[in-house]
Amino acid sequence: MKIVCIAASFIPSNTANSIQVMKVSHALAEIGHDVTLLVPGDQGIPWEDLQYHYGVQQAFDIQWISENLTFRRYDFALKALREAVRMKPDIIYTWVLQAAVLALWHNLPTILEMHDRVTGKLGPWLFRQFWRFKTPKRLLTITEALKNVLISDFESYVEKDQILVTHNGVDIERYQGQPTPQIARQQLDLAPGFTAGYTGHFYAGRGMDLMFSLAKSLPEINFLWVGGEPSDVMLWRKRLQDAQVENVTLTGFVSNEILPNYQSACDVLFMPYSYKIAGSGGGNSAEIASPMKMFEYIAAGRAIISSDLPVIHEVLDDQTAIFCVPEDFEAWRNALLALKSDPVRRESLAHNARAMAATLTWRAREEKALQDFLL
Repeated sequence: MKIVCIAASFIPSNTANSIQVMKVSHALAEIGHDVTLLVPGDQGIPWEDLQYHYGVQQAFDIQWISENLTFRRYDFALKALREAVRMKPDIIYTWVLQAAVLALWHNLPTILEMHDRVTGKLGPWLFRQFWRFKTPKRLLTITEALKNVLISDFESYVEKDQILVTHNGVDIERYQGQPTPQIARQQLDLAPGFTAGYTGHFYAGRGMDLMFSLAKSLPEINFLWVGGEPSDVMLWRKRLQDAQVENVTLTGFVSNEILPNYQSACDVLFMPYSYKIAGSGGGNSAEIASPMKMFEYIAAGRAIISSDLPVIHEVLDDQTAIFCVPEDFEAWRNALLALKSDPVRRESLAHNARAMAATLTWRAREEKALQDFLL
């Protein structure tokens, strides 16, 4: 099918939504569909640069559309939909509510993917309009929790059978044949010895203070922090230096292409979320999030210690991860030390999680998203 994807993410960027949009579009192209991704921007980027930045292989068309930021997403949605109509697609696949409503108004079958609650002054009105059209449509949510929130908030409008839960995914092939932690550390010129790692942004609610305290109290363990905006990395590097904490390595941003190498260099991987998780745009996603790092950790084949948030249990359980109360320092310290002294337990958790990875790929996700849609 000819699928036109419309996203408000800036490409390229380091944000999670940017990566997710590229992974979804890439998976649709891998399946064999004719994919064009429309995003805001004034200048295109060579595919080779995007390929390395996002860790994608199968090429697909990307078009950048100039937008007037005064009108927020409305100007972009209108321009993108106008371009999409010209292409005569079989499906519009979008993360932009305004574009979804416009697509349905043009009688174009539409899949809308949502990662958060409905927001903005016109958001609730637009969401109700989405359900008024008889044109084929489907709403994707990244967690069961978000689906339940939307049903609760708009119960008299939504068509429950048209809401499909599709958790985020992983490129499992990029984790095939990864070396042992010891060899991975040698290849990356990292310090030898037991290593606990974290990959992702350093936004509020991501457990940075907790990991700082763990590193300070456990000098015999190496900590690897991968990611973060330059200003955040600089801040934490100074804080570690001032506290004379020398067992933390900060890499700064690394491309998605080589991220598996760093995750594989760890013996244990952290998801130390707080009860409130901020994203690049603020807000709180702790109740409805589907962290992409969770699926990467699963594919990496390493033991996972995660905050005990209900939404995480939609994917992981006690056989695939150790759960700790968010921000409970002693619980996290004890869990980490227990895993350090028990390689059999680490291997069991990693094996059980890795066994799920084949069903959690981006490709499998998008096959599910499209299944029976236009029948």
